Amino acid sequence: MSNYLETTHNVYKEAALTPDVGLCCTTNPIWELPGLKIPRIMQEMNYGCGSTVHARDLTNNPKMLYVGVGGGMELLQFSYFNRQKGGVIGVDVVDEMLEASRKNFIEAEKQNPWFKSEFVELKKGDAMNLPVDDNSIDVAAQNCLFNIFKADDLKKAIAEMYRVLKPHGRLVMSDPTCEQPMNDALRNDDRLRALCLSGSLPIAEYVKMLTDAGFGTIEIRARKPYRVLDPKHYATDELIYIESIEVAAIKDPMPEDGPCIFTGKAAIYFGDDDFIDDKKGHLLLKNQPLAICNKTAETLVSLKRGDIFISESTYHYDGGGCC
Repeated sequence: MSNYLETTHNVYKEAALTPDVGLCCTTNPIWELPGLKIPRIMQEMNYGCGSTVHARDLTNNPKMLYVGVGGGMELLQFSYFNRQKGGVIGVDVVDEMLEASRKNFIEAEKQNPWFKSEFVELKKGDAMNLPVDDNSIDVAAQNCLFNIFKADDLKKAIAEMYRVLKPHGRLVMSDPTCEQPMNDALRNDDRLRALCLSGSLPIAEYVKMLTDAGFGTIEIRARKPYRVLDPKHYATDELIYIESIEVAAIKDPMPEDGPCIFTGKAAIYFGDDDFIDDKKGHLLLKNQPLAICNKTAETLVSLKRGDIFISESTYHYDGGGCC
């Protein structure tokens, strides 16, 4: 195990033994669906930077995988949508975190009459060598884990997620990102990396990692403030602003002209006809916004029409897109 991964292991071993409310971003809303109660200990061990639980991904009892179990909160939320034995698999390399989740599930059973611990199968395993069969998972997820990995390890972790997903399955993620360059002192600080701060990548680089692995569709669903690194407390001469993003990478076939990447752009046709057809599969109804991927935005701009408005990227995509 490399030094930075050993440091990460030790940080989360300690966080399992002694929950640390301030370890990661803890200001995200805790989704409590009808009949779902989340034990306080799970909330205190919510070491994520967003949410990977979205009802639109979780229809028809999907087989789910969650890597980096934390205190089990998102495993509990996922099991709400698949109440079958082993319907959800949780994988973690830290024994103490797996044991903490097992204990937390007992408390979850007391508060949720519908829940049984057997709905979640916990496995000891490494994100870069998942103990899961090929093409067996409908929805895979990780929250504030991949940003910790250095480039070669990140490629391996993404490739493993791609391997275990079924065709058209989806990888749902939340990770810190940063558009500013970070100096070597920050990048090489193993503890800051373990704390989900200094491993943050720019969004474009993050997305390229996913498309290079073969994911044909990328959805950026949310982009929001996360942390700052200031010169008074960190080894930097300037204030560095870090955001978190929520992303879904879908195991669609790669289009010949490259991946479809949704960054929250929309097209609105406001001309004289009822609609226009660009002859490339995109139908724009008059005065009706259509969510479009970045490729479609370029195609529509190339038409050089004065009656189509193309929005900037909002970095919020909620489905209903052009592709």
